Amino acid sequence: MSIILGIESSCDETAAAVYDSDRKQLLSNVVFSQIKLHEIYGGVVPEIASRSHLEKIDLIVQAALDKANISLDNINYIAVTNKPGLVGSLLVGLCFAKSLAFAKNKKIIGINHLKAHIFSSFLKVDNSIEDVPFPHICLSASGGSTVIYYVKNFGEYEVIGQTIDDAAGEAFDKVAKIIGFGYPGGAKIEQAAKIVDFQDFYKYPRTKNFTKTLDFTFSGLKTAVMYDLVKKNAYDLQNGPIFENITSELQNQVSSSLLVCIADIFQAKIELALKLYPDAKAVTFVGGVACNNYICDRLNSIVNNLGKKFISPVCRFCADNAAMIAFLGAQKAEQNQFSDLDLDVFK
Repeated sequence: MSIILGIESSCDETAAAVYDSDRKQLLSNVVFSQIKLHEIYGGVVPEIASRSHLEKIDLIVQAALDKANISLDNINYIAVTNKPGLVGSLLVGLCFAKSLAFAKNKKIIGINHLKAHIFSSFLKVDNSIEDVPFPHICLSASGGSTVIYYVKNFGEYEVIGQTIDDAAGEAFDKVAKIIGFGYPGGAKIEQAAKIVDFQDFYKYPRTKNFTKTLDFTFSGLKTAVMYDLVKKNAYDLQNGPIFENITSELQNQVSSSLLVCIADIFQAKIELALKLYPDAKAVTFVGGVACNNYICDRLNSIVNNLGKKFISPVCRFCADNAAMIAFLGAQKAEQNQFSDLDLDVFK
């Protein structure tokens, strides 16, 4: 039996999970979110994040072991995120994992958590493993990264498109802050857009030639929203938002227009990717932005119409989590891709 303990602390979630690779079953997945600690600042504060990880990591790991009804002695391998992320936060998770590995004489596996997101699509709602066919197209979208991968197998994939500036999640968060929703903004923007039935009121630009390349750009979209709000006397270029002029109606319409625009861009990229890689058997949508039901529904519809399978994990596996770390760790263990105890972090 191969049991993997996964540990994730790259940003503002302290997470641990236990995965049984023989039974292909996730035995536990515990996450402590720091959103309440950071929302008053309008974003993640690295020092607060790392201190919170220090306070919680031993409790979270023990909770994951208890929920799996297993002890450290029964763990075969320890998989831990070592890149990319906030350096202080990564160090907490990595040092904790190294200490356990040394004390219990366990092998350790360093994991790039962005790569783990690629394979989070294999995690099903019942904690079993999805049979995702290879090759497939993976759209990974989060607060700090928007990438399209052509995935041939575990450990065999290539980047075929990526953002050249802001990520999609950044666009949601930055616009949410401009219109007074605060941090994090993605869920609030979808809720507001739903009120007005996801209409495209302001026709924000999709960028030139956006259907001819698989790369993304979202900084111009944020700027377009900002200048549109200047015209509506709801934003001052020197002083920022003019909140007394930002009505709930304006918030809803901006949110809806932004969401439809980003969904249009994603749809165009997936259509082009499937045209360029016709042998792809499926499309997966992963990362924090994949929690957005409207975008998921749009992509599901277009992918199914093109005769392909669409897979997106439930939200608890889209956000940063240790289940995907443990799962990818199991694949690396099968390939004997272990790390040394001098493993370091990389932001």
